[in-house]
Amino acid sequence: MTWLWAVLGGYGFVVVVMFLAQRSLIYPAASIVPRLADHHLPALRAVETEPETGLRITHWYHPPAGDLEPLIVVFHGNGSDLGNAVEKMRPFIEAGMGVLAAGYRGYSGNPGKPSEEGLSADARSLLDWASAEGYGRERLVYFGESLGTAVAVKMASERPPSAVVLEAPPSSIADVAAAHYWYLPVRPLIRDPWNSLARIASIGAPLLVLHGERDPVVPIRFGRKLFDAAVEPKQAIWHAEALHTNILNDPDVVEAVQAFIRAR
Repeated sequence: MTWLWAVLGGYGFVVVVMFLAQRSLIYPAASIVPRLADHHLPALRAVETEPETGLRITHWYHPPAGDLEPLIVVFHGNGSDLGNAVEKMRPFIEAGMGVLAAGYRGYSGNPGKPSEEGLSADARSLLDWASAEGYGRERLVYFGESLGTAVAVKMASERPPSAVVLEAPPSSIADVAAAHYWYLPVRPLIRDPWNSLARIASIGAPLLVLHGERDPVVPIRFGRKLFDAAVEPKQAIWHAEALHTNILNDPDVVEAVQAFIRAR
């Protein structure tokens, strides 16, 4: 029986370590601080918000080409940053649309430590900024990437936009974590579940889901699960070759997303 206690003790140790380390796994923030000048977009500038007293978060903003063009609020994934978000949106900027890339605490040189509560506060402060700048619901489009889809869904359930685009969305972080760490009691221990499945039906804005059949990070079954729970009007592009968050490398998908946004 000694071996059994050793196995149980080792398993318990792994559970404790993973519980304590979970936020470093969910939010693997890069140490690189992106620079505006590297993107060669003269109108691109940084804006700051203060979601909490004394905590200032930097976001990036490129204005739309005209007064009627949409503003795409981009919530990037947990392995990305402001620079990558802007590059992903470059075709939309070139098409005249505005881009407002959300900065997160702990990312892109911002202070603070990320959490579901913290990133939600950062996103709300950015939407407050957009509202103060005169952007009403009819011009706002939320674009979420991977973990950022959970931020987009949460914000859309609270502050409806004119349309929502979700790229490689998890139904919940708990679902994805349980799939990858099936041998651990993930669900009762996860601190930031980001449960989009519980919120998606409350979104009445037109929805477009993008997901790659070969996604190894967020398997497509979770994107389909979220899409099935959403209400109309909704559309989906299930891409046979795309991996995780690279579906916009396909020009046909970019064109389809732009058409969806124009038709909102």
